[in-house]
Amino acid sequence: MDDRTLHEHLIGQQGSRAALNTPVLVLDIEALDRNIAYMAARAAERGVALRPHAKTHKSVDIARRQIEAGAVGLCCAKIGEAEVLADGGIAGLLITSPVTAPAAVARLATLAKRSPGLIAAIDNPRMVARLQAALAAEGAMLDVVIDIDPGIRRTGVASPEDAVALAEAIAGVASITLRGVQYYCGLQQHIENYAARRAAIIERTDYLRSVIAALTDKGYQPEIVTGSGTGTHHIDLELGVFTELQAGSYVFMDKQYLDCDLADGPASPFETSLAVDARVASANHSALVTIDAGFKSLSTDGGVAQVQRGAAPDTMFMFMGDEHAALIAPDIGLRLGPGDPVSLTVPHCDPTVNLYDFYHVVKGDTLVAMWPVSARGRAR
Repeated sequence: MDDRTLHEHLIGQQGSRAALNTPVLVLDIEALDRNIAYMAARAAERGVALRPHAKTHKSVDIARRQIEAGAVGLCCAKIGEAEVLADGGIAGLLITSPVTAPAAVARLATLAKRSPGLIAAIDNPRMVARLQAALAAEGAMLDVVIDIDPGIRRTGVASPEDAVALAEAIAGVASITLRGVQYYCGLQQHIENYAARRAAIIERTDYLRSVIAALTDKGYQPEIVTGSGTGTHHIDLELGVFTELQAGSYVFMDKQYLDCDLADGPASPFETSLAVDARVASANHSALVTIDAGFKSLSTDGGVAQVQRGAAPDTMFMFMGDEHAALIAPDIGLRLGPGDPVSLTVPHCDPTVNLYDFYHVVKGDTLVAMWPVSARGRAR
């Protein structure tokens, strides 16, 4: 059975979270809304726009809540995500990965005709002619930002000189308008110590300033400087170079970000709103129980999950295969039995969300809505 068949009848029933079939993706709507409001307020205080990254949630419903809270649009990692959000009525989309495959470039031109305020990242002059031809075929116009490599060597122009050369190539095409630059320091987002993260970002921001200066000297001063993330938003707002933030994971707060000192203080400014609910599948050993959530239910790239409720937070988690994981603690098999519920904080929210069809939205312990993971699997 699919999620709607299994669970839709539970919506509005008091305490219905306890009746959900597991493993299941659960979203606390009150914590979500507080996270959305906090980031929106922080950006507004500094006069910086917020264009949150939808690759985290892949949800039209969450995107709408972010827009209602003041976001100027949403970022998307791939054109497939952008198509889904555009179909859901979300405007102001920025595709943060360069679109290069011939079929994808054609789709980008088509999307540009129907998605108000669409922006795409670009990092190579050879793409200008391809984009121009696709846009001409559709009779469309497109805004772009130059993607700058912050040292990852994943995407982005490799030097200030390359940024200027790309800007000059764009300037010769009437159907493409250069709006600014994009700069995402992905390696620095999860440096756990605040002082170390701040020092790393200051050094990388100095490089960003050099690229902006090179562009400005040639008459291409960026209107938009977009980037940042949940891990560095506090520092980036302080440094004042970005005109807009692309933070995404703040809406959920996974274990990777909970391990970081985000705002130079003892407590995270954001709450954990996302969980995977599981149940004990076997409890035949005093120090170990097996739960029904394994590799197919939780991302594995960000370490291991952490118990949120149902057992002690310091309970050891260990993957035990596709369908199962172990919770290990003294006498846990005496305290928990088959069928008992356990909630988990996910290691890395983005790939975990992509494993599910629906968010099971709760208020307290009551299921209040089911939101589709609208852009699940839209990686092309």
